[in-house]
Amino acid sequence: KANYSYTGDYSWQQASMALSNIDIGGTSYNLGNTVQNARSTNLNGTFNMETLYKYIGISKSSASKPKPVAAPKPGEKIVKADPLKKINQNQFVDGLKGILTSVKSINLSFTENQGTVLPGYIPSVGFFGTSKPTLGFVFGSQNDVRYEAAKRGWLTTYQEFNQNYTSVNKQEFKGSANLELTPDLKIDLLGDRSYSENFSEQYDVGADGSYNPRSPYSFGLFSISTVLIGTSFSTSNEVRSTAFDQFRKNRLSVANRLATERGIDINNPANIDSKGYPIGYSSSNQAVLLPAFLAAYSGTSADKVSFDIFKSFPLPNWAIKYTGLMRYKFFKDTFKRFSLQQNYRASYTVNSFRSNFNYTNNPNGVDDSGNFYNPTIMSNVTLVEQFNPLVRIDFELKNSFKILTQINKDRALSMSFDNNLLTEVHGVEYVIGAGYRIKDVIFSSRLADNPTGVIKSDINIKVDLTYRDNQTIVRYLDYDNNQLGGGQNIWTLNATADYSLSKNLTIIFYYNHSFSKPVISTSFPLTNISSGFTFRYTFGN
Repeated sequence: KANYSYTGDYSWQQASMALSNIDIGGTSYNLGNTVQNARSTNLNGTFNMETLYKYIGISKSSASKPKPVAAPKPGEKIVKADPLKKINQNQFVDGLKGILTSVKSINLSFTENQGTVLPGYIPSVGFFGTSKPTLGFVFGSQNDVRYEAAKRGWLTTYQEFNQNYTSVNKQEFKGSANLELTPDLKIDLLGDRSYSENFSEQYDVGADGSYNPRSPYSFGLFSISTVLIGTSFSTSNEVRSTAFDQFRKNRLSVANRLATERGIDINNPANIDSKGYPIGYSSSNQAVLLPAFLAAYSGTSADKVSFDIFKSFPLPNWAIKYTGLMRYKFFKDTFKRFSLQQNYRASYTVNSFRSNFNYTNNPNGVDDSGNFYNPTIMSNVTLVEQFNPLVRIDFELKNSFKILTQINKDRALSMSFDNNLLTEVHGVEYVIGAGYRIKDVIFSSRLADNPTGVIKSDINIKVDLTYRDNQTIVRYLDYDNNQLGGGQNIWTLNATADYSLSKNLTIIFYYNHSFSKPVISTSFPLTNISSGFTFRYTFGN
C-alpha cells in the first residue's frame, strides 16, 4: 500500500508603496515586489510481505501440509516410509522457508520540502492569481525562473538592487523492516537520511541591461544512519586510541588516492612535500581528513573508502529481542517470562557545510597552506553510536519477583576541521533493577471507596541501581597530547512503592539518591537526595 501527496503554494507580496520607486539622475526605477513559492512532496509505502509469500506459494505453513496418500493397488507391495527421515525433511524445508520469509513488513517514507523567493519582481498579482512568472512556478516548480523573468522585462533594472534570490531544499528518508527468523527472535531494522540546503545569490543589472549573478552561497546540514561496530570495542582511553592511530595512518593512503585521481604522479619526488604527502593534498586537507576519519572509525579500509561527503544509502541499525529460552523446561518452571534484548543506533552528521567561493572562481587554485580548494567546506563532523542496551536481561520469577539487568554503551566523536581537533565522549552504564508485588495488603481508612472502610490492594515495590562512567577526551591530530577534558562517575539509586487507596487514588513513596565524582580535579563531587510522597488522583471511571 502506498500514498502520495503534493502541495504547492504561491504568494505575491507587494513592496512598500513609499519605497517602491526610486529616482536617480532623473530616471525612475521600480524596485519591484517579491514572489515566492513552495512545494511539499510526501510518499509513504508499506509492504506486507506475508501476502506476497502466500501469493507466490512459499509461506512456511505450506511446508507442513501432508500430501494425500494414494490407496495401494491389489497385489502392490507396500513399502513403509522412514518416519524420522520424513520429519527431518519437513524440518529442513520449514527452516529454509522460515529464512526466506523472515521479512514480515517493510515501511518506507520520503518527504521533500522546497521553496524559492524571488525579489525585484515588477508585475502585479493579476486577477484571480496569475500565470506569471510561469504557471509551473505558481504550482510550486523549483526551476530557476530568473532568466525567463529578466528576458521578459519583469525584474527591476535598478543597478544597486541587493536583495537575495534564495531557495531551500530539505529531504528526509526513513525506512524500517520487521524480521522474524523464528517466532521467538524478532529483529527491527531502521535506517534514515536527512539533507537540507539553503542557497542564496544576488544579481545586479549592468549598464547594457544584462543581469549578472553575484556571490552564490549555499549552506546546509546532512545526517545519515551508519554502522561503526567495527571499532566499538577497540582500545580508547586518555593514553591511546586504536581507531585514532589508524585515522592518522589513513591520511597518506587517502591523499595518494586523491592525487592519483587528479592525474598527479605520486612517484615523482617533485610532487611530494616534506612530510611525504602529495602537493595539494597535505595531512591537513579536508578532502584527506574526512575519508580517513570515516574509514578509521567504521573499521573499513582507507584504500576503498568513498570520497563522497553526502552518502547516498543509509546503513541499517537494529533492535533485537529474543524470548526463546521460555521453551526450555527449566525456564518454564522457574520464570513467568524471560527475554534478551539489544539495540544499536549510529549516525554520521555533517553539522554545517557551505560552498567554497574560492573554488567556484578557481577550481584548480590552492589556499594559503598549498592545499587544493574543496568545493564544499565543513566545520565539524560528528559520529554518534549508542548500544541502548548493549545487553538487557529482563525476567519475572514465578513468585512475582522481577529482575532487570542492563548495560548501555555510547560514544560521540566530534571532528573539527578548523583546528584538526577530535573530541571524544564515551560512556558505559550498568543498571540493576528489582521489583516485587506484595499482594492483598489490608488497611482500614476513611479513604476506602466501600462501606466497610477496608482497603485491600497490592504494594508494588521497584528499586533501580545505576552506575555510569563517562569521559571526555581531546585528541590532537598533529601531535601526541591527548587530554582528559571532563567526565564523571555517577551512582544513582531510585526506589518507589505505590499503593492504590481506591480505584482513582494512588499513593506513591519515592526515594532518589545520586552521587557523582568527577574524573578531573577542577570539578567537585556532588550528592543529591530527594524523598517524599505523591498522591495521584485519576478522574473518570
